[in-house]
Amino acid sequence: MTVDRRRVTTVLVALLFGVFGSLLTSAPASAHAALTASDPANGSVVPDAPNRVTLTFSESVQLIAGKIRVLAPDGSRADQGEPTVSGSEVTIPLRTGGGRGTYLVSYRVTSADSHPVAGTITYSVGAASTPPSADSEADVTVDPVVKALIPVGKYLGYAGLILLVGPVLVLALLWPHRLDRRGPGRLIWTGIGLVVGSTLLGLWLQAPYTLGSGLFDVTVDDIRTVLGSTFGAVMLVRLGVVTAAAFLLRPLLTGPGGGESRLDLALLGVLGVAALATWPLTGHPTASPVAGVSVVIDALHLGAVAVWVGGLVMLLGFLLPRANGRELGAILPIWSRWAMAAVGALIFAGVVQSLIEVSNIDGLINSTYGRMILAKIGLAAVVIGIAAFSRKLVNSRAAEDSPGPLRKIVMAELAIIAVILGVTSFLVQEPPPRTVQAAEVGTSTPSTISETLTSQNMSLQVSVFPAKVGNNSIHLYAYTLDSKPLPVVEWKATASLPAKGIEAIEIPLLRITDFHAIGDIALPQAGEWTFKFTARTTEIDQSNLTMTAKIS
Repeated sequence: MTVDRRRVTTVLVALLFGVFGSLLTSAPASAHAALTASDPANGSVVPDAPNRVTLTFSESVQLIAGKIRVLAPDGSRADQGEPTVSGSEVTIPLRTGGGRGTYLVSYRVTSADSHPVAGTITYSVGAASTPPSADSEADVTVDPVVKALIPVGKYLGYAGLILLVGPVLVLALLWPHRLDRRGPGRLIWTGIGLVVGSTLLGLWLQAPYTLGSGLFDVTVDDIRTVLGSTFGAVMLVRLGVVTAAAFLLRPLLTGPGGGESRLDLALLGVLGVAALATWPLTGHPTASPVAGVSVVIDALHLGAVAVWVGGLVMLLGFLLPRANGRELGAILPIWSRWAMAAVGALIFAGVVQSLIEVSNIDGLINSTYGRMILAKIGLAAVVIGIAAFSRKLVNSRAAEDSPGPLRKIVMAELAIIAVILGVTSFLVQEPPPRTVQAAEVGTSTPSTISETLTSQNMSLQVSVFPAKVGNNSIHLYAYTLDSKPLPVVEWKATASLPAKGIEAIEIPLLRITDFHAIGDIALPQAGEWTFKFTARTTEIDQSNLTMTAKIS
């Protein structure tokens, strides 16, 4: 028994630290939600103060109390009342009569996959100014201690799942009656403890994670809010399922032969499926374009990993050292079929999930996410080759009399699986191509050129959009030197490109209000264009202003 216990301890330590070591040092997975649009647009200049700001995300989001605000140019709060959310659109009501200058919108919401999504955008009324610099940075960060502990909780939970599902299946269906069950029992209780502990830790960490607060800055109301969320409900279901399974497992873990009934085993199977489903329901699959398919596929993936790796641990740590040749002759062929079925399920689930997340060849080849998937495919091919060799060894019956070679093969399988999960640890942190594209759309600033020109009598705000070769829109806003709207009787404007010999082109302008005019012009070439504006404010008073702008 001393040798067996030492061997089991070695196997478990190697599995937990070799397989999950790189996972524990990773940051939390990137959120799938991304800001795709806003009104006013990020970086834009609008003539009049809006009565609301609208934020549109790539998936549905939930609000976090007190974590959305709009700051006026003087640093005061420009928002009023509570923001509202409808699916993926958040609406923030604003105070009326906002002044000129640049406004800062800071937001922090929870995405469908339970991750906080935070950031800032700016827009300007009339003319750009220095953005307000309140403590908005604190609203978009995650406490580093919380950030480090989240993957610890997640992957200890995965380790618990592996040490629970696979060993229970082997103990219930393949374990010889004459062998003692105390060793596997300790393994299974360890798995239950890891799952329960990681779930409780996850519930605690979700509060500071979503709020951006410190690890111990959690109040009872914060925990109550987490428990009332979708994330909290799913985690409570996981705790209930694991607790019920623990009671049903007691007969299976007591003494040779156990005292389990067929009904107990059937109920354990149902509870196992329910427990597996709680992992994708609190993660990225819920944010997938086809969430129902992704949840089922992810649960299948987790179940296959738990059966395969957990079964290998039982085989290496207990069955190969303890079972005799006759028992191994009965057990190994069955286990070999199970392993091949689990590998097949892994391949199927991986292919489907990759197609959902990557969707095209370019994303597979030219993105970090896609290249990691290719690395996993290569490693999986190696494992399949090793598994095929072990199956051949089992079919030849050589392992019954001399299990040493099979033991080495199983250790090789676990080693390659450790590498695969190491790659996965980085993969789950890397946003898939579809998310990167959405984020790029949301964070890109419109290519608007905005300048304020001044003369002795007026201040002229000029906006050129999109500042590229082709059709461009020109907006002109006239103000007095103390930033009050200045009526303009007549507008004139021209554009020229002296470096390319392009003479002045007249820009037709249309008066929209007393102080606002717009125009459209086709700019045929890139370069430093010269824009000249004339604004006549009375029969005898007018201002001539000039600016240059780089058109790309």
